[in-house]
Amino acid sequence: MPHTVGTGPRTHEAAAMSTPLYQLKADLFKTLGHPVRIRVLELLSQREHAVAELLPEVGIEAAHLSQQLAILRRANLVATRKEGSAVFYRLTTPQVADLLAAARSILSGLLAGQAGLLEDLRARSALRQRTRPCTPGLTPRAPPPGADDHSSNEPHRRRRHDPAGPADQ
Repeated sequence: MPHTVGTGPRTHEAAAMSTPLYQLKADLFKTLGHPVRIRVLELLSQREHAVAELLPEVGIEAAHLSQQLAILRRANLVATRKEGSAVFYRLTTPQVADLLAAARSILSGLLAGQAGLLEDLRARSALRQRTRPCTPGLTPRAPPPGADDHSSNEPHRRRRHDPAGPADQ
């Protein structure tokens, strides 16, 4: 029987070998692009888990967890073994745990930078509030657009293209 072109494991391997590395990386990150899959991989980074152990930790229905585990299996990120009726999952390589740790480190740095920026903005805002002269009971307001144009005695009207609302007519 002749081998059908375009099927079988050899074709899959050849396709993977001819795919640019950046595309393979993008595919990996797409696989990691779901919070449930990340949570499962984090749990499996600690140790092997039975599906029954994963369910309460992940907090989703068994059918949904099964779908997410199948995606991770197809991507070769997890492997299984069966013991009686229990199915156990483990990471296929410790580099998956390393990748998750690197992501955690990157996010910690980004969030720390954002927290520092937020703290600076709050300090500047508080300083402006203390140094701004203000009449008691009045809230300072910015002048309306065109208020500095004294060449017209007509009251200010919104233009039709103003995103704030329809024109007064």
